[in-house]
Amino acid sequence: MKNHRNLLALLSLAVLPMLAACGSSTSTTSNASPSAVTADTSPTPSTAASSGASGTPLLQTAMVTVAGQSMNVLTDDKGLTIYHRTSDTATSVTCTGSCATTWPPVLLVTGAPTAAAEIVGNVTTLDDPNGKQLLYKGQPLYRFSGDKAPGDAKGQGIGGVWFAVTV
Repeated sequence: MKNHRNLLALLSLAVLPMLAACGSSTSTTSNASPSAVTADTSPTPSTAASSGASGTPLLQTAMVTVAGQSMNVLTDDKGLTIYHRTSDTATSVTCTGSCATTWPPVLLVTGAPTAAAEIVGNVTTLDDPNGKQLLYKGQPLYRFSGDKAPGDAKGQGIGGVWFAVTV
């Protein structure tokens, strides 16, 4: 039992620096302005292939329990919660490099992202150090590496800067 406590303590110490790094603010600015993105209306969000026909993420909404409350949030095609960082803007992201390992940005691979009808007019892109990152209402979008299953919202409130994108 004592060995289990020691192992848990060591694991906690290993994770804390990683989370602290993601709470820091390193600004990277892009001169590119967001561009409008059109929807691929061929598949419905609930039945579309895992990454849409063009290899880009499917954006949809789902009811998720976030900090004990049921909320309508933006999710990807796997049902994973999408987050934003409060220090990001429509023209600048602050999570790059090692931070983007813990908080993978939602990137446009090719073409236009597939999006549910209720959000499509609010989706744009930004050319930034992460690539062509998707934005919802001017907020750069990320996933949290700690979320493993649909409905997880384990990234909520981390560092006081990461929050699920509510719709």
